[in-house]
Amino acid sequence: MRDWNPITTLVLGVLTSGLCAQTSFEEKTTDASNMRLNVTNLGTFGNAWRGYRDGSGDPSCEYPAGSGIEHLFEGGLWIGGLENGGNIRVSTSAYDNSQGYAPGRAGFEFTAAPGSGLTERSTLKDSRFFSLNAVSHQDYVAEFTDENTVIPGTGIPISSHTNPMQVDFRMETYNWNYSFSDFMVIVNLRIVNAGPNFFDDLYVGLWNNTVVRNVNITPAGAGGAVFYSQGGNGFLDSLNLAYCYDASGDVGFTESYIGQRFLGAQDKYGFHHPQIDSAFNTLSQQLELDTNFKCHYNAWQFNNSSATYAFPSNDNQRYLKMSQGLNHDLCWSQPGLPQCVGKDIQADMNASGNRSDLVSVGPFQRFEPGDVIEIAFAYVIGKKNEDGNPNSDNNEIQRVNLVNNANWAQTAYNGEDANFNGRLDPGEDRDGNGVITRFILPSPPDIPRTRVVASDHRIELYWDDRSERSVDPITKELDFEGYRVYLSRLGFDVTGTNDLASNFVKAGEYDLAGNGLFYETGLDPIRLNEPVYFEGDTTAYRYRFAFENVQNGWQQAVAVTAFDRGNPASGLESLESSFLANDFRAFAGTAPNANLEENPPYVYPNPYYYGASWEGKSNFQEESRKLIFANLPARCRITVFSSSGDLIDRFEHNEAYYGSDIRWFGTFGSENPEENVFSGGEHAWDLLSRDTQILARGLYLFTVEDLDTGDSKTGQFLIIR
Repeated sequence: MRDWNPITTLVLGVLTSGLCAQTSFEEKTTDASNMRLNVTNLGTFGNAWRGYRDGSGDPSCEYPAGSGIEHLFEGGLWIGGLENGGNIRVSTSAYDNSQGYAPGRAGFEFTAAPGSGLTERSTLKDSRFFSLNAVSHQDYVAEFTDENTVIPGTGIPISSHTNPMQVDFRMETYNWNYSFSDFMVIVNLRIVNAGPNFFDDLYVGLWNNTVVRNVNITPAGAGGAVFYSQGGNGFLDSLNLAYCYDASGDVGFTESYIGQRFLGAQDKYGFHHPQIDSAFNTLSQQLELDTNFKCHYNAWQFNNSSATYAFPSNDNQRYLKMSQGLNHDLCWSQPGLPQCVGKDIQADMNASGNRSDLVSVGPFQRFEPGDVIEIAFAYVIGKKNEDGNPNSDNNEIQRVNLVNNANWAQTAYNGEDANFNGRLDPGEDRDGNGVITRFILPSPPDIPRTRVVASDHRIELYWDDRSERSVDPITKELDFEGYRVYLSRLGFDVTGTNDLASNFVKAGEYDLAGNGLFYETGLDPIRLNEPVYFEGDTTAYRYRFAFENVQNGWQQAVAVTAFDRGNPASGLESLESSFLANDFRAFAGTAPNANLEENPPYVYPNPYYYGASWEGKSNFQEESRKLIFANLPARCRITVFSSSGDLIDRFEHNEAYYGSDIRWFGTFGSENPEENVFSGGEHAWDLLSRDTQILARGLYLFTVEDLDTGDSKTGQFLIIR
């Protein structure tokens, strides 16, 4: 049961924060893709709603980004085996706990060396984390171990962790911004036996407490245990994929699945996968090892040791869960058998409940000192393909997007292993290094380098031509085909969910002429006669697209993407770069004003109506109001008075303003406010006094003083409730 007392939560938060400051614990959230997954340097995933409890708002596993649809309370890695062929040993990075990670808490048995954390890498050359060793657009890398019984650097013992296996982990997580893969995070593990003992019948698993709820509709944890008990669960044997969906919670607001998929493993005996287990090579045959390698699925009532599907409360029980999956029980596939009366496992999982689930694989044999196991899992999210039966899982139609997305995760893992047999066959070694290179995706053209200019009722996009020189990593061809331009729906940010992906509308598409593909529009309508350069920027911008008659003051999201022609011979469809990785928030408005007398400053909307559509409807706070001062000089001071002459507020403006001084932009704007693009002659104000008092209705006066010329001008505006 997860039902927190606010005072207890505050105390625990302070204690945990203090302890984490002494220990090596670091967490980050993926943000290259459209999936916001919390990752830590101790092998845990999700943050147990810490972001909602401590007020930081950091998501646990949100998809789409900005939607408030959460999918995971907490998850972690499990490993267990028979030490020297005898006693069971199990270590976990997390298991059922109603409060989540804290140093020394039972179940959180992995630690990192003092001073170590999460290293970030990126294949994107524009990223400050660019690295030739990177695999994806955003890698997180961590190293941790189970060998410590006390938290390094402290005197805190790890509860119930007296017999570590002495295994070391190197974990790398990958996520990409491609539109066809921005729904997944891959977890790639390298496990080393760092102790003196060997292990037989070894299993490795990924445990999760998945919870699909919309925290904008029902705040995280609202109602205690009832909040978490609305999930339905399932497992697709053919894909080695466990999944969860909202069976009875936020009806109509949580139309997605979260899945965890086993992708493949490798050890000294070869490649392992339930469908294609090549471990029976010469060495394994000589040792007469019958691995019977399988993927096991288990689910149980969260933290409930007395339920029919019971929480495993000790290492022996956890090992049984890893090695004996429900999916291998006859009553899983044949509930009609006499011995299965009253035991329809799949129906039991499908019913609403608060469950943990576990995907585990094995056995790995003779894991000896110094041996290495490489293994990969994936977190995958897919929107439901609704058939008129929301909050259900009644047919394969609803899961089609989840299945497709899970297959993309497998495609990424397979990499050069095109026929997925665990061997490097002729023609597969594309990079010529003599081994299978995994984690490769077909790639759309590079994202064009883009510049946005906002002006009066107009937003212009400029971009370069680097996309046209992109080489696909699979086909090794220059396959650029064209550009697409996107604009968000007016008011997308304040009238509902801030799910930008579903609010973009294609405003233009231009492709190469003469090859018989797409619309044959050519690129001339957007190509500039001469490249444009901006001050302090050496990029040659060769294309331009203008959005005309744009509403001043309203936030608009804009983006440019590049797409390729695809490869019909291999069945690969045209791929497009991610608009979410190249979107900008632009605010059309007046330019810096050089003459206050001829162009007096003004305010809009005027009159200002409380509760108008200009204000946000979701996540609204009183402090998130917004009024615009327009026709401002490049550098000026704005002073607001009451009608009786009392000073209300005073602030300064410069043409580089990007909206960082009021709450509206943090509530409804971009995750990175410094990326906001303004016209230079407008400034937003939150209608709060200098003492943060809410203004009453009535008439207000303002003065604008040009700090360069000393000229000033007055005006007025009206607030109506």
